[in-house]
Amino acid sequence: MLNQTEKIASTFLGKKVDGSEKYNPDLLVAIPRFENREQYNIHNDALPFVGWDVWHAYEFSCLTNNGIPVTRLMKLKYNCNSEFLVESKSLKLYLNSFNMTKLGDNIAECLEICKQQIEKDMSEKLKTKVTVNFIPNNTKKVEIFSEFRDIMSFVNEEALKIENYKEAPQVLKTEPTDIENTYYLTFDSLRSNCRVTHQPDFGDVFIYYKSKKHIIEASLLEYLTSFRSEYHFHEECCEMIFKRLLDILNSNDELFVCALYTRRGGIDICPSRWSKNCNIEDVNKLIDITSYARNSIKQ
Repeated sequence: MLNQTEKIASTFLGKKVDGSEKYNPDLLVAIPRFENREQYNIHNDALPFVGWDVWHAYEFSCLTNNGIPVTRLMKLKYNCNSEFLVESKSLKLYLNSFNMTKLGDNIAECLEICKQQIEKDMSEKLKTKVTVNFIPNNTKKVEIFSEFRDIMSFVNEEALKIENYKEAPQVLKTEPTDIENTYYLTFDSLRSNCRVTHQPDFGDVFIYYKSKKHIIEASLLEYLTSFRSEYHFHEECCEMIFKRLLDILNSNDELFVCALYTRRGGIDICPSRWSKNCNIEDVNKLIDITSYARNSIKQ
């Protein structure tokens, strides 16, 4: 039986949507963040992190007034302190509603009208500031997170036996260290499933922390693998990982978690969360609305 959030999210699931090629802001669906956050003792009025949700829509297209098609990669972002997130299928349908819509006397004017309209519609729907930009087709990819090392290089693969495929924070283990150390880890096989469609979502997760505690890599690998049969939105997974790690580290430790998901339906979602005392320079490239930042061939 669907809960309230899943009922909202499934508004257009499995249904023919009339008018999806005619501009229609009513297609957008907002999902409240609080329901999942409360399960992990995360409260909207006292978030233990800061961060952004960054989206890339690779198939945005519209028409100029004289019928010339315009296609661009659209990048948008909004702050994680917003009360709502946008449901991905509704965003896809909403963006598709621009496909046959004629706007502007030339390409530049067309894109500017679209930018302003999308920012207005999404900001009103999500009740937060949404920023949009169209990335030029000749933009070069910016490499990010190159200092992060594959978690598999820290573990003995043959000694591992993983059997938890539902989120299992109890497997996380730490050991004390004499000095404060920094750790940069990445895992390229993060998998979870959509709460509504139950379709799998794949991504790379990047974890940085600075602490006198060392999270044993084999336990972290087992924990990240335990998302494999979970059903959550991308943003929720990122926040869950952050909160579970925060719970086992010291309260003033630096912590950063980012998940770069692969695209589904022409759209990818890249949530990032970090402690207020943490500074990862590469995240600025990710959230920079004018750049196209990637790490691996999957993105």
